[in-house]
Formats: sequence, C-alpha cells, structure tokens
Amino acid sequence: MQRINKNVVLALLTLTSSVFLLFQLYYYKYYLSPKNGAVFSKVKGSQSGQDGIQWHVIKKFLGLVSSHNVPVYLIDPLVLRLIQKDFEQLSSSSDGMSPECKYLCAPRDFTTFALLDKTWKHEVSLVRAAEKMGFRWLKIQNKDPRLEGMDDLSGIEIPLHYIFKLAAHAIHLVVFYERSGNYVWHGPLRLKQNIDRKFVPFRKLHFGRYPGAYNKPEVLQLSIDDLKVQIPKNLSQFLEEMSHSRFLECRYREARAFFQLYPDDASLDAVEFRKKAKALLHLAALTLNNLGVRFWLSSGTCLGWYRQCNIIPYSKDVDLGVFIQDYKSDIIPAFQKAGLPLKHKFGKVEDSLELSFQGEDDVKLDIFFFYEDDDHIWNGGTQAKSGKKFKYLFPKFTLCWTEFVELKVHVPCETLQYVEANYGKDWKVPVKVWDWKSSPSNVQYNGMWPVDEWDDVIQVY
Repeated sequence: MQRINKNVVLALLTLTSSVFLLFQLYYYKYYLSPKNGAVFSKVKGSQSGQDGIQWHVIKKFLGLVSSHNVPVYLIDPLVLRLIQKDFEQLSSSSDGMSPECKYLCAPRDFTTFALLDKTWKHEVSLVRAAEKMGFRWLKIQNKDPRLEGMDDLSGIEIPLHYIFKLAAHAIHLVVFYERSGNYVWHGPLRLKQNIDRKFVPFRKLHFGRYPGAYNKPEVLQLSIDDLKVQIPKNLSQFLEEMSHSRFLECRYREARAFFQLYPDDASLDAVEFRKKAKALLHLAALTLNNLGVRFWLSSGTCLGWYRQCNIIPYSKDVDLGVFIQDYKSDIIPAFQKAGLPLKHKFGKVEDSLELSFQGEDDVKLDIFFFYEDDDHIWNGGTQAKSGKKFKYLFPKFTLCWTEFVELKVHVPCETLQYVEANYGKDWKVPVKVWDWKSSPSNVQYNGMWPVDEWDDVIQVY
C-alpha cells in the first residue's frame, strides 16, 4: 500500500479552510453587514430580532422583484387587516414614516404576495438572482385547468405558487391567472413527492388549500413601514372575497365520458337554444350582481354544469337559486328594465316565492327562492290552475365559485348531494320528459294556497 503524502494532505486541509473562510466573509458582507441591512438586526420599534428578520426579508424580496420589473402586490390577510385599521392615515401620509415597525413586523412565519401571470415572463433570471441573495425557493405547479377541455392540450402544467425563504422567514408568492369569465384565479397548493414538506409550515399558508376566484384587482401603492408596497385598492372587498373565494372546476373528464355515452346534440335548434340561454344567463348575472344579490346555478342549469359542462339543450330554460334573506323588492323592476318581462310570480316572500321572466323567444329565466329549516334547505313550487303547493328539500350547502359559459358564477359546493337530492342516483342518465310536480326525487306535497290569497300568490302575466 502506498504511503499517503503528508504534504498533499496538508495542502488539501489548507485549501478547505481557505474556502470556508472566504464563504464566511461573503456571507457577512452580503447578509449580516450593516451596509446591507443586517438580516438579524432589529428594526426600529420592533419587539425582537425575529421581527427584524421578516422586515429585512420582505425588503430584499421587494428589491428583487422590483429589479426584475415584476409587479407584486401584498395579499397577506394578517397584514392587510392591520393596514385596514389605519388605511386613511397611511393613504394621506406622503412617506409612511412611523416610529415603529407596526405592520410588516407583526409576528408570523411568512408573508403572502400575489402576481398576475401575464406580467411575469422571466422566471429563470429572477430565481437565479434570488439564489445569489441567499433565498432558497420552491416552485409548485400543476395542470392548467383552462386546457382540460382540450384533448390535445390537457395535462400541460403551469406554475401556481412560489415560496422564497431566507433565514427564518418565507415569502409565499401566489400566481393569479386571468380566466375568460372576466376574473382572476389561483390554483391549489398540492405537494408532489419530491418536495420537502418541512420547507415551510404549509398547513398555515393562507392561500392554496383550495383554488380561489377573485374580481380583477385594482392596486394602490402605499409606504408601509418605510417600504413601498402595492396592496388591493379596496381592502374590505378583497378580504371579504378571500373568505368566500373557493372555486370548483368543471369536471371536464367526466363530461367527455358522458358525451361518449350520450353524444351531444349539435342540431341547429340546440345550438340556437344554448346561444340564447347563455345570453340570458349573462344578463341575469349582470342584473343580480348590480343589485348585490347572491345567486347560484340551480335545477337543470346546475345539472348541466356538473354533468356535461354545458347547458342542457332540451331544458328550455335557465334556473337560478337565491336565498330568501337576499331577496330585494327591486329585483322585478331591475329585470323589467333589463328587457325581461315578468312571466309569473308564485308564492310570497314568507313562503315559496318563485319568479319567472321571459327571455328571447321561448327561453325563460326561473328564479327559485330558498328557505332554511333546522336540518335542510327548501324551495317551493305552485301549480297555478289548482293552487297546490309543493316543496323541494335539499341538504344544507354552501356556495363556491365556478366558471360556466364564460361566466364566473356560484354553484353549491356540495354539488353531488345537491344534484342527487333533485335528480336521484341516476342523474347521469338524460331524462327528456320531466314533470316538475312528480319527477324530482326531493318533491313533497305541501298543501294548498287559501283561495282568498290566490290573487297575491298566483300571478300569471
């Protein structure tokens, strides 16, 4: 066995020590020196060195994206709520100078920012620069839902979330995409097998538990804790949207399977009906949104979205649901002003209210009002010629956003239970002959309207 050359060993040890020393000098110069805003120094007025860490991490991140012309805006709900309390003061202040770090130093493990995908086209250069600044980073991507309805493009992945981590603080960057329904959407944060699950406390992140939909944002620049930061212009609206932002994607794969069993009707009549129904739905949405009335796809329109991602061509109407507590007396005048005359009004606000408006040709809009009991939700029906009342029972549900015929609209989050309640376990099978008094699985006879109330509760035009 050859003897080890002591001079070689000594040279290797000397080289290793020198490299380590150079690394320490580099780290001090770029991350710990006062010149560069020491990551572990205390920010004025902050409570601890930990607070100083996050302020400096945010400062470095904002400097990074600014140098690459990436317009991000703050969407962290914890920070935005603090800003909201002092919004007028911050808006009127010319420089935002304050004696303490009040907002960005609030205790938390991460800070959340957003960007619109179309404003960022140079990912590689930004992440390389981030690495040089000491950031570790993760990219989470998944399939682009906008392409799921296209056989040749489905499966293409897009970036949904980035996480940049420096020292003990992380920046969560949420990527928003414009959708055809004139809104922006962010995807879920789903960790693949190769991702370090201890990189950050993923379960604490405010965005990514499920997809979300928001109105297109308007942003405003403020000086927050001596940093120039973009925030949503209408803070209260954004925070309210965030609490009800959950989004459900249309089930494109199941829709394709449905059309393999039941080929779609491509006749001229079907195409014309869908065109008119789409226009009617858009007009109804605009009218109700202008009134501030929440609504969702109901009955056959909801079934069409859930089963085949389209309007059912033989349904002949558009069905919407509204909670009775959201009823407004100016609904009827608003629709009449929009060019949709009232076809009938059944029931009353206290019981089984139903409105029907006449759209183009024979396409009508039905709005059913829903009432809540202890263990279920229901809407009513009235037979005009006999005064009979009917009741349709549904399990309690919440509302989610979806996109349907290029429109951002609500559907029941618990869609399967909602559809099964109305159409039974065989809802996947098309039924073209439908009797609203007997066909629904959840219909119950609910007595008769008193004859002396008929003029009020049965109005046909």
